[in-house]
Amino acid sequence: MIYLLLGTMLLVAVLVIVFPLYRQEKRLSLNSAIGVAVILAVAIPIYAVIGSPQTDSPAHGELPSVDEMVGSLAERLREQPDDLPGWKLLARSYVQMRDFPSAVTAYERAIELEGAQNGQTLADLGEVLMLEDARAIHGRAGQLFENALAVSPNNQKALFYSGMAAAERGERELAAERWETLLATGPPANIQDILRQQIAELRGEPAPVATQPADKALTVRVTLGETAIQEVPADSTVFIIARDPAQPSPPIAAVRRIASELPADVQISDADAMIPGRVPSAFAELEIVARVSMSGNPIAQSGDWFGQQLVATADTDQISLMIDEQVP
Repeated sequence: MIYLLLGTMLLVAVLVIVFPLYRQEKRLSLNSAIGVAVILAVAIPIYAVIGSPQTDSPAHGELPSVDEMVGSLAERLREQPDDLPGWKLLARSYVQMRDFPSAVTAYERAIELEGAQNGQTLADLGEVLMLEDARAIHGRAGQLFENALAVSPNNQKALFYSGMAAAERGERELAAERWETLLATGPPANIQDILRQQIAELRGEPAPVATQPADKALTVRVTLGETAIQEVPADSTVFIIARDPAQPSPPIAAVRRIASELPADVQISDADAMIPGRVPSAFAELEIVARVSMSGNPIAQSGDWFGQQLVATADTDQISLMIDEQVP
């Protein structure tokens, strides 16, 4: 699930940054194409910055390196070539390592095992081909997005890229239809505004007035429990995190404080969002976590102190949160 969510986050980033370029240039120019490739290439690791406070962390030095883990997986797949989940995991791992040719090979094996009947895998391969060369949208990558839609008509990634390719070919009505379908899948509110504006331009209609969601702040009263007060150094970093209860990682928004500042009233708003288009005000429920990093590491470690609470955002704009639990 994390990779599916990550793909959605990358799509949001592409929509926010590339659409203004596209609007200005009226075509998928070299600047726009490079923008797509750069976003995809650099955005992959950002979701891991904060981590989950409940996640156990092995002692330092116990984990093998990423290269060793990926190499071990590749070796196992040579012995078990029909392991479909393994090939997908290997492909995603290669993408994170920016070894795009190897990722292409792994995705091609996964597609072979699926009989080319999984729209998401087809779209993922098309995206990796664009990481190698953004102009592939006019060649094999573009065809993969079309194939993905034939299997999964509502695939967000395929809808976005195929719409962009159609607009570049001058097929304005097809591009508008693709982006209308994407709009119907429920992207974030500000992305919906961008899509509506692009659809109106494609059809020669007046641009709709963009709606600006209210930036409603949630005030969190953060305090340390009695035991935590005795254990936590005054200069420790405290992360106050808002996340989706259904999919905790990546976080939606994050704020930093120092333990010596507690107790304190901390406000979390859309301005604290970690990824454009994914903002706290868009969620009916938020899980608020306050975590003291005992090691200074932004990723949760064993021994960190934390507190958390589920919040219905329509019911309240302030909560009290005590840091009184410890990560095992």
